[in-house]
Amino acid sequence: MSMRIDLYFKVLNIVAWIIFIGLAIDTGGYLTNTLWVLLGNTTITSNFWNYINLSDLYQYDLEFFICLTVLLTTIFLFKTILFYLTVSVFQKKKFNLENPFNETIRDFIFNFAFIALAIGLFSYAGKSFCYWLINQGLKMPNLESMKLGGSDIWLFMGITLLIVAKIFKKGIELQSENDLTV
Repeated sequence: MSMRIDLYFKVLNIVAWIIFIGLAIDTGGYLTNTLWVLLGNTTITSNFWNYINLSDLYQYDLEFFICLTVLLTTIFLFKTILFYLTVSVFQKKKFNLENPFNETIRDFIFNFAFIALAIGLFSYAGKSFCYWLINQGLKMPNLESMKLGGSDIWLFMGITLLIVAKIFKKGIELQSENDLTV
C-alpha cells in the first residue's frame, strides 16, 4: 500500500512540475509581449501571446490594452505561484499520511485557498472588463482563448479550501491535545 501511495505522490509531483513550467512560460509570455508592445513593437498586438488578437483593443485605447494585459499577467502569475507552492510541498516532502494534521499542510491549504480566491477575483474582473469592452462596440477575443473563464470555479475552490483549512486547524488542535494526553 505504501509503495502505491509513493507512486501516486511521484506522479502528482511530475504533473505539478509540468503544469508549473507551463504556467511560468505563459506568465513570461504575457509579460514580455506586453513590454514589447509598450516599447514600440505594435505589430504583435494582432498575434499576441497564445495567438490572441488584441490589435483592436490597442488601437481603441492603450490604457485599456495595458489594463487587460496586466490582468492576464496577474492571473497567470497567481496560477504559477499556486503550482510553485504545490511543487515546493512535494520537494520538502511534508506529506506525512501517518500524521496528516500538521502546520505545514495547514499553511499550504490556507495559502492555496487565498491564491485561488485571488485568481477567481482577478478572472472575474477580467471577464467583466472584456464584456464592458464588447458593450462599447469593441471586437474582443473570446474568454476561453484568453483563459478568463472559470472565475466562479476558482472562487468556489478557494472558499471550499478555506473551510478545509479550518477543519485542518481543528484537527491539529485535537491531535496536539491527544499527544499531550498520552
